[in-house]
Amino acid sequence: MSEPRFLQIHFLAPYTAALLNRDDSGLAKRLSYGGTLRTRISSQCLKRHWRMADDPHALSAIDGAEAAYRSRETVARKVFSGLAAEDAVVSPLQEAMLKAVYGDKGTDKKSRQTLLLGEPEIRYLRSEAERLIAEAAGDAKSAKELAAAWLKAHKGNLKAMSDGTKLPGGLTAALFGRMVTSDPDANITAPVHVAHAFTTHAEEAEPDYFVAVDDLAAEDETGADTIQETELTSGLYYGYVVVDLPGLIGNLGGDVQMAGAVLHNLVYLIAEVSPGAKLGSTAPYSRASLMLLEAGDRQPRSLAEAFREAVAPGTAPAVSALSEQLAALDAAYATGEARRLMSLVNTEIPGAERGTLADLAAWARDLPGQLGSRTA
Repeated sequence: MSEPRFLQIHFLAPYTAALLNRDDSGLAKRLSYGGTLRTRISSQCLKRHWRMADDPHALSAIDGAEAAYRSRETVARKVFSGLAAEDAVVSPLQEAMLKAVYGDKGTDKKSRQTLLLGEPEIRYLRSEAERLIAEAAGDAKSAKELAAAWLKAHKGNLKAMSDGTKLPGGLTAALFGRMVTSDPDANITAPVHVAHAFTTHAEEAEPDYFVAVDDLAAEDETGADTIQETELTSGLYYGYVVVDLPGLIGNLGGDVQMAGAVLHNLVYLIAEVSPGAKLGSTAPYSRASLMLLEAGDRQPRSLAEAFREAVAPGTAPAVSALSEQLAALDAAYATGEARRLMSLVNTEIPGAERGTLADLAAWARDLPGQLGSRTA
């Protein structure tokens, strides 16, 4: 195998009587594919649960990981929170930082982008806030002058606030990227690309009519206190993730060991962490029935085409369709990816070496070290 530029992760995950990801009307997200309506889980939903997971393999548990917060309130809640100073001093300084971070309309919460900021950036802003408050020495006029000068030096230059730091936007931005509309230079390109997951078969959905009864109602008060309706779906979802390995290492400041730890934990998270909607009423906990990892140096390609024609519900038909699609691609393109497979069914996957989830995670962890000159 050539140096592995890309890691592709394919997975099949089953869920029963759940509502994993809702649209604006409260119904399950859907996708029409091959003329058949499917249930869908958005990439944003998947990424959020992977990055927020409280898990032995959490991304936050990786040595050297920096936290990040996606919010419109970071300046108030993380930068200025707890700083002892009069409002007349804090106000102009906070307004200056809001404009520097969120753009000219940053003082209006509704106009702010829900922006991802990493701990290194937050530490810088807080240290600057502490310095400016100390220099203002309780004088409101001085605070306004300091705020104006600071904004002039920092406006439209969020990147400069964290130059030289390893993970300016935190580990989240290093993996999933960041777009800053007010400062394009602060954008971070995502090396982890996540597709929307969809059912390999036609959607299986039904309305769920439910009631709530008042435990303290009088004996002559019969019937339900609350009557509502929701939707439940079941299905086997195909999901697809691509990791640009040089891009990941670059975003991690060249740290090959951290890149390996990220891939190791990411494989576990994809296999074991479920989208967490309606936990109390549906217990939507599941694990992947199949994990297929591929490493190669050619442009990645999804195996979603295996399910353009909806297959029969069930893991075995889905794995069989996946295997056939992969064999056809191998025969036509011969791109020579190395493969590792964990599967709960015995269907063979072309060129894939079987193993446990721990085997797959360990294999992924070792890939960055094989890049050689690409990491230089």
